[in-house]
Amino acid sequence: MCATCGCSDGADVRMTELHSHPAGAGSEHGHHHDHAHDHVHGHDHSHAAAPDTETLTLEVRVLAKNDELAAHNRAWLDARDVTAVNLMSSPGSGKTTLLERTITALAGAVPVYVIEGDQETSFDAERVAAAGAPVLQVNTGSGCHLDAAMVRTALQALDPRSGVILIENVGNLVCPALFDLGEAARVVIMSVTEGADKPLKYPHIFAAATVVLLNKVDLLPYVDFDVARFEHDLRLVNRDCEILHLSATRGDGLSAWVDWLLGAPRISHVADAPVAP
Repeated sequence: MCATCGCSDGADVRMTELHSHPAGAGSEHGHHHDHAHDHVHGHDHSHAAAPDTETLTLEVRVLAKNDELAAHNRAWLDARDVTAVNLMSSPGSGKTTLLERTITALAGAVPVYVIEGDQETSFDAERVAAAGAPVLQVNTGSGCHLDAAMVRTALQALDPRSGVILIENVGNLVCPALFDLGEAARVVIMSVTEGADKPLKYPHIFAAATVVLLNKVDLLPYVDFDVARFEHDLRLVNRDCEILHLSATRGDGLSAWVDWLLGAPRISHVADAPVAP
């Protein structure tokens, strides 16, 4: 269970068991489903519905409060001519390496600030600070995502006056999609070392993306990753997002990513200095 939002209490979980033995071989499979069917109907339906209703009410309240705070964050950022970009991905996708390269590329063009979200440690924040950007680490403990209240506190501490804030969310492909932080854009980073089936397995986070970055493309000759399938499945859940290919470590495609950032709302008109190579 997420200690912050109370999600994943089991009320919404669906399980489908797939068997590798030939169809019709043995009767255990049929017995299993008959038993489950009888078990469900042996209970009073009104009694079973109560936990679902209670969970839904809690979720609505939590998200409504978060959305209210996110709207305040967005207004605060707008007044200061600052664009917030929410970076979301699973662990190991290359978010922090991308941040380091982005900070270097934008040096002298626009002010860049970073909010680092992790359950524990300040390892990534230390890397970002070494790259030259003001950074604030948010440790969520057992929490699986950042929320608008955490970001509000971080914004007040960083006190940006213009430019861009890059928010590295906690690494997972589920809960971060639910929580508006007050960002202007959502970027999902996907690496080719992950399965190409991720857009259909985790549709909510990909459906919410403004841009999807396919990272570590330099490894494509060495991994089993179907780019065409990935892009096809992504379009099934999100027809409008931009898709950019890059290698954060080698620098492939980095200029297209930087160009997108410089063209994002409230960034382009302050980017009057050349971008670092």
